[in-house]
Amino acid sequence: MVGGEAGQGVQTVGLVLARVLARSGWWVFADQDYESRIRGGHNFFRVRAREGPVHAHSEALDLLIALDRNSIDLHQSEVAPGGIILCDGEKLKLEQQPPNTLSVPLERLAREAVSNPLMANTVAMGAALGVSGYDIGLLEDVLEGHFAASGTEVVQANVQAARAGYHYVTSELKVRTRQQLTPRGKAGRLLLTGNEALALGALAAGCRFMASYPMTPSTSIMEYMASKGPELGVAVLHAEDEISAMNMVVGAAFAGVRAMAATSGGGFCLMVEALGLAGITETPVVVVEAQRPGPATGLPTRYGQEDLEFVLHAAQGEFPRAVLAPATAEEAFYLTAHAFNLSERYQTPVIVLSDHYLASSYTTVEPFDLNQVKIERGALIPLGVDPLPDYRRHRLTPDGISPRAIPSHPGTLVVTTGDEHDEEGHITEDAGLRTRMMLKRLGKLEGMRGEALPPQVYGTSRPQVTLLGWGSTYGPLREAVDLLDAGGMAARLVHLSQPWPLPAQLTGMLSDSEGLVVVEQNATGQMAHLLRAETGIAARGHIRRFDGRPMSPAFIATRLKEEMARW
Repeated sequence: MVGGEAGQGVQTVGLVLARVLARSGWWVFADQDYESRIRGGHNFFRVRAREGPVHAHSEALDLLIALDRNSIDLHQSEVAPGGIILCDGEKLKLEQQPPNTLSVPLERLAREAVSNPLMANTVAMGAALGVSGYDIGLLEDVLEGHFAASGTEVVQANVQAARAGYHYVTSELKVRTRQQLTPRGKAGRLLLTGNEALALGALAAGCRFMASYPMTPSTSIMEYMASKGPELGVAVLHAEDEISAMNMVVGAAFAGVRAMAATSGGGFCLMVEALGLAGITETPVVVVEAQRPGPATGLPTRYGQEDLEFVLHAAQGEFPRAVLAPATAEEAFYLTAHAFNLSERYQTPVIVLSDHYLASSYTTVEPFDLNQVKIERGALIPLGVDPLPDYRRHRLTPDGISPRAIPSHPGTLVVTTGDEHDEEGHITEDAGLRTRMMLKRLGKLEGMRGEALPPQVYGTSRPQVTLLGWGSTYGPLREAVDLLDAGGMAARLVHLSQPWPLPAQLTGMLSDSEGLVVVEQNATGQMAHLLRAETGIAARGHIRRFDGRPMSPAFIATRLKEEMARW
């Protein structure tokens, strides 16, 4: 863990170290915790590396790089036996140092090496690799790439600062952590966040328009899409607010372009009316809702899964929608591409429900297989065909899906409205037609239910306890199953990447629900409520966390034992 105040380069240190490990063959998971302040306030960045896939963070630390005193006070209890606290003892002037403290004069070394005390954090990177026994050359390569845009002088200064920290630890202190690391070889894996993976999935799916307003933790999706826009022909618009953004997305999709918006819960509130417009006009749109704890501004940079029931029922009236909740960065790529196909196939909104843990955490993944991404545009009528003089945008069909022409189709009039309408798209208040149109739209839900993504299952087929989760809790839950199994408890994970409509297989999987425990990051048990309402299955136990901190494997395992003790 790297800990310090906002402005001390905590994220830079953590990300550079994560890249060093990933590029040399380690599997990496890294999460970050920061306050909603520009400067000051406690931040930290955790990096966990394993020889095999790593799915979640660990609460136990082998090395704590403390850039300020507060990081020692807050996190020294998390340092594992034999672990090290690396800090600048000269600057912090610690009266009583914990016995496992390694004092490195970070600021003094930065002044001596490059005449810049602000590079103390880069000195800390070199010192961290020194105590881990790692190759400093790998760090130098990553620093060169990370600071390349800042010029040669900045690159060389950072390299010299890192060498100063590395040399001080290896030559003068000669201290090593209990966990020595060596490169595993070049793996060729990607290191990226869930937001970056999601944006790549949208690009691979042919998204050509995005309108959004920045809102943590979704903002980096728009930033990434904008960075690729000129190269890939994608228009990305920073709208004046979420109301405008969503209406623009509906307009672009109506015109035939694959379009999306990304926001958080507060921004989604403003998008709700336009979401209803997409619902009644049967316009395919994709909306990413990256959750954070509410209500109102709530905890804008923290963790939560509090918007499930909100997105299921958002907008006035009733219309079908699908809700996807990627479990991992890899799944964020493929599920986002699937969202565009699903939206166009059923001509309805699809919501991709993410959260801070998935959005902002870095993880290593194998390169994405673009052959798995198929662009399916459903009943869209190509522009090159003959005129359609009798075209009806909302034609009543057995499956509720109407042939979809777009404005500018030669010799064709495409009409729709946000009022209830007839098959041609003209306003109506006829009771019988209203009923038929409602049933047409709602009938699509059965089709979506029939092709809903099956749950992921991990663990034994004969469990003492079944853990049910959804979205980004997959990694912590999977490793919790391993912890429980190692402790002699047979456990199984059933995990949903499509909370709505619920997959048909789920009822059968949970038919023996005697040991069912629903795990989610909200206070009211929204998935547990949805499960009981839709299937009649009531969980025996619940693990809920709503303090704004992420689930961890150890947290889940401990809480499960406490829960089962009450059975």
